[in-house]
Amino acid sequence: MKKIKLRPRHGLATIKQNFHFGDYYLMVPYLVLCLIGIVMVYSSSAAIQMQNGGTPQAYLIKQTIYVILGVLVLLFCANYPLEHYRHRRFLEYSTVGMGFLLAVVLLIGKAVNGAKGWLNLGPINIQPVEFCKLYFILYLADRMARARQQGKHFLLSKSSWGPLILAAGYLILILVQPDTGGFAINACIIAVMILACDIRWGKAITAVIGFPLLVYFGLQLAIINGWLHGGYRIQRFIAFMNPFGNASGSGSQLVNSYYAISNGGIFGVGLGNSVQKMGYLPEPNTDFIMAITSEELGLVGVTVILVLLLVLICRMIQLGVKSQSLYQSLICYGSATFFTIETFFNIGGVLGLLPITGVTFPFISYGGSSMLVLSATVGIIMNISIRQNKAQLEIGEPFLPTD
Repeated sequence: MKKIKLRPRHGLATIKQNFHFGDYYLMVPYLVLCLIGIVMVYSSSAAIQMQNGGTPQAYLIKQTIYVILGVLVLLFCANYPLEHYRHRRFLEYSTVGMGFLLAVVLLIGKAVNGAKGWLNLGPINIQPVEFCKLYFILYLADRMARARQQGKHFLLSKSSWGPLILAAGYLILILVQPDTGGFAINACIIAVMILACDIRWGKAITAVIGFPLLVYFGLQLAIINGWLHGGYRIQRFIAFMNPFGNASGSGSQLVNSYYAISNGGIFGVGLGNSVQKMGYLPEPNTDFIMAITSEELGLVGVTVILVLLLVLICRMIQLGVKSQSLYQSLICYGSATFFTIETFFNIGGVLGLLPITGVTFPFISYGGSSMLVLSATVGIIMNISIRQNKAQLEIGEPFLPTD
């Protein structure tokens, strides 16, 4: 096949050109999940809003705005030059900004369910730990790729000390909130990226085990010295161990989640007909939205959502394997880990397989911070896919927009 040379373009011309190289395995599941999320947020929140004297459409309007902003963020990230994410100033400003947000949230953050993880900025609230997930992916991918360019393994080079100490410090700040779910997701992202960096397996396993343990002992030190109180987390663990023994107390969330799933069966009771959202399940539009989804749409509806997420995750892994750039591969693997662990933690909490950690379900749960970060992540993966498709066309190989 004749070799084709693409002419560089800028602005709207670039976006228009990139549209033809779009990845439908990313874009279609993303849009469908966002639409399902809007519907389920409205369904799970309208009744409670009416009971509390609010407007039934309040969360519907907010979630719709978040999705629109998310799509714009995705388009920006998909068309923004990938090299700029590695620019020294971009990473420096991101590092300082991330540290500032994590520190400020401990001082003036809004406490929700026992954790000071929210910054109140007037009409909106932001959750810094959500942005930390994408920050770790971009920052560590760059550091690891640069170590490889120097012919060194990341953990075996002195250049790894700074990033790992920085990551450990940020994880400690997340734990002190305390946000166990946010800590676990970020720690898993870091661990998988270290393993994917092709270092010596013995040292890699030691690092992956030792790194979270180091932060964990830091948490225990904070508790012993009275810097952190773990009462709320302990109650969640007790509820996880014996929910029906604490059905009128800490176990009520999990028990009502079981009732919702049982009521839904295979095909569900119908959209809008959930019983458990009528005051029985707290946070029906965030932490337990999948229990409401299971009750209304049944096993079939939940399976459709999980399959769509699986397509996204598998596509990220596939792009990581195909990439000739370690930097791009690490971004793909880190993003796939982000989506996988967050899904697993939410579903695990709803099913009682894990203690409830307050982790939302990707794209379905209500939340602006989560939606923007998830959209930005998909946009960056789309950026990588577009670059791969363009490169494939330039070398004269058959071009398939979604392969």
